[in-house]
Amino acid sequence: MPILGAHKSIAGGLHKAVERAAACGCQCVQLFTRNATQWRAKAIEAEDARRFRRALDEYQIGHPMVHDSYLINLASPDRRLWRRSVDAFVEELRRAHLLEIPYVITHPGAYTSSTESAGLGRIIEALDEVEPQVRDCRAGCLLETTAGQGTSLGWRFEQLAAILDTVRNPDWLGVCFDTCHVFAAGYPLGTSRQYEATMKAFDRVIGLDQIRAIHLNDSAHPLGSRMDRHAHIGRGHMGLAPFRHLLADPRFQQVPMYIETPKGERRGVDWDVINLRTLRRLSP
Repeated sequence: MPILGAHKSIAGGLHKAVERAAACGCQCVQLFTRNATQWRAKAIEAEDARRFRRALDEYQIGHPMVHDSYLINLASPDRRLWRRSVDAFVEELRRAHLLEIPYVITHPGAYTSSTESAGLGRIIEALDEVEPQVRDCRAGCLLETTAGQGTSLGWRFEQLAAILDTVRNPDWLGVCFDTCHVFAAGYPLGTSRQYEATMKAFDRVIGLDQIRAIHLNDSAHPLGSRMDRHAHIGRGHMGLAPFRHLLADPRFQQVPMYIETPKGERRGVDWDVINLRTLRRLSP
């Protein structure tokens, strides 16, 4: 059976994300460990970490995952922003370590006013600078596939491969496969043949064994649009078929999957509950 969960709010404390995940029937949970739109972060105290771990045990939620701050841009040509991003990413990994969370998921970055090759070079430089600073941490980094909106990197499998193949130590890195982003980037997933072709391409360029987490999101925009906007499962341009293929794929039965679909309610029912129910109905 697939391991299904959701991204949850930490409002009221880190442990609250776990409680909210349990209330929605999650088996795993993704969270920010801080306000994702601010550079300054409140320190994680020992009691915060204890309450978080206790909640995981109490509610039997596994595979906690951190998503890093939206402000971090490891591809930025602005040297000041790049430096701030590197320092902030080190802190993200240390915070995950304090919580005993195995991975921090990050978008590779956007090259803005420079070039693709220069942006990839800066990401590699950043990761090579970060890695020695976090060798004492148990948290690794997952590079997320992106939609390719604007100058964002990571939308072609070859871009992620360039990073993984060039960093000095790739052992602490892996990939988070986002269905919406891959679809928006132009990789079809609808028919069985299309799904297998996309997975074969990923395996050839990067390796399916590098996928350590999956984001299950439908897309509000068409195939190849390079627009990053998530939709509820089966209610966007992807439909249900890609999720049916993915949930039945034996290669991913032990890979945690998290929805990042729009929040809110429909007729008094939490949308996360609705989306998770939809996914479970699709599971073989």
